[in-house]
Amino acid sequence: MAHVHRIPFHFHGEGHALSGEFRHPSWCPIEAQASASLPTIGGHARSQVDDFHFQDFISFKSAHTHVSGKRRRDETFVTHATTTIDGLSILGVVTADRIVCRLSSVHSPKKPEGHIIAEDSRFEGLRIQGESVKVILRRDLLVKCDTFESLVEGIASDPKMGRIMAVDRKDKVAICSLVEEIDTKLPLVDRRRHLIEVKDFGKIFLAEIFAQPGTRTLTMLRLELGSPHVADLTVAEDTTNGKPPPPP
Repeated sequence: MAHVHRIPFHFHGEGHALSGEFRHPSWCPIEAQASASLPTIGGHARSQVDDFHFQDFISFKSAHTHVSGKRRRDETFVTHATTTIDGLSILGVVTADRIVCRLSSVHSPKKPEGHIIAEDSRFEGLRIQGESVKVILRRDLLVKCDTFESLVEGIASDPKMGRIMAVDRKDKVAICSLVEEIDTKLPLVDRRRHLIEVKDFGKIFLAEIFAQPGTRTLTMLRLELGSPHVADLTVAEDTTNGKPPPPP
């Protein structure tokens, strides 16, 4: 019988630059832009979109997503997901020169979860209603908290390590933020919830992490628009990591 090669890792990596749905003044879904998904066998996938315009609501100059996965010589499995969006404008209220979302994972077969970090994720030239918004991210949060349980326990015990928004230990899901500090003159800033509210516009959530055991999703901007436009939007979002498959 011929030997059958078996891939020892089930890769998972994906990202997109922008997506959403407007429900008022009319229903308008926005297809995920610059979306890429990593094959389960690893390798590379990339996508790029230039000069995007969605009616008069949203535009960006360029967006790019690249995901990759490979086995290293030390028998660990490495996954990367990076999404970059340049020249963003949302209704002229939220603008940014560049937003970078980046997740990297190293998974050792000796450990139940891969170690996922958000190195070099950042906002450049972010402005809301024309006001500068400088966001300092605590990138070492995911460096120090290498498992789901350590992330939940670490944030709960140390208020400087991030902001836990919601956690369900039974279903093992949690939402927190990488935001350490928001420097802006805007009046309605909730620093404990990584949230900026804009009157007659909506809510803007910054650098939000959705965590599960072995998996992290980083969303650099999530918007809940309420009036006069009603919409849900995500900007620069990546997800990773995979797992070893069960034995045959």
